[in-house]
Amino acid sequence: MDELRKLRDEIDVTDQEIVRLFEKRMRLVEDVAQYKIRTGKKVLDPGREAEKLQTLGARASSDFNRTGVQEVFRQMMAISRKRQYQLLLEKGLQSIPSYTQCESFDYTGAKVVFQGVEGAYSFAAMKAFFDPSIKSTHVATWREAFEMVVDGRADYAVLPIENSTAGSVSDIYDLMINYPVSIIGEQIIPIDHVLMGLPGTVLSGIRKVYSHPQALAQCRKYLEQHPEWKTEPLLNTAIAAKKVAEDRDFTQAAIASRTAAKYFGLEILASEGLSEQHNQTRFIIISGTNCYRKDAKHISICFELPHKIGTLYNILSHFIFNDLNMTHIESRPIPDRGWEYRFFVDFDGNLGDSGVQNALTGIQAETADLRVLGNY
Repeated sequence: MDELRKLRDEIDVTDQEIVRLFEKRMRLVEDVAQYKIRTGKKVLDPGREAEKLQTLGARASSDFNRTGVQEVFRQMMAISRKRQYQLLLEKGLQSIPSYTQCESFDYTGAKVVFQGVEGAYSFAAMKAFFDPSIKSTHVATWREAFEMVVDGRADYAVLPIENSTAGSVSDIYDLMINYPVSIIGEQIIPIDHVLMGLPGTVLSGIRKVYSHPQALAQCRKYLEQHPEWKTEPLLNTAIAAKKVAEDRDFTQAAIASRTAAKYFGLEILASEGLSEQHNQTRFIIISGTNCYRKDAKHISICFELPHKIGTLYNILSHFIFNDLNMTHIESRPIPDRGWEYRFFVDFDGNLGDSGVQNALTGIQAETADLRVLGNY
């Protein structure tokens, strides 16, 4: 124990020296930042950092220590950049994508669009989020909903973005990139799938089941118990219910909500065990204006990164360093650019917070095409 205590004492002394040298290095970093403020030089210099890491690694006595030294200095360089971004932001020399803060949104008489038909889960999410004064309409596809908001034919659109069982709705992420819209709210709806058919339909007579691909995925275990049933995806669960009602075919069934069954006059054939318990879908509400409420608590962003070692790791460190809780991350390949990805990240915070501004400043400087998708 005496030997271990002695070794620990020596480590403590060494650590104190490391802290002293680290603080000296950070003072020098601030001088570097002041120089960059005067000259307009960029904070991140990838070539310089790579060369320095190579040089420092070569001074280590073993392969293991070389990797360790490079990792330590990679972190120190990242911390140095974060401090420089702070100083640049304080001087007003860095800006993040512009959003306007407001106290609240007035939804009175708003024009709201959702995909599908009455009875769809999107319809239920719309009813839960907005007050009864709104004027609603529906379209066949999500793209049409986006276009209506951008063209000004609708003030808001309600769109599914994530399900607790089946995961993300990737098409919505792709559409968010192609249209100048922002997320201004979200609504979580419990998903209670039921199997429905024409009154008098029997399970043994069913040959085809219609629903949205997500609903079919969420009910996969139940459907596997009936291999004789062929599944066919449609644009919406309520559209599936509508088709069964209109086709008047007793060999058809649909998976949709109880609301849809009632709306289209269908009989519920099965309700227990269709999908996982606690199945929920998160819907986003989009607008054509870049506004956020003063009390907004969630932020969604996207950015592009090359397919290189450490790029995502470096970006995520901005959340850690600024004490921001990341709640979701999604990647999507960038069309026509092999092995490059666009990342979608949700985290807790408000655009007015200094930590959020510092993080976004660093992310903007170290990624391509940072876009704030909304603060809600």
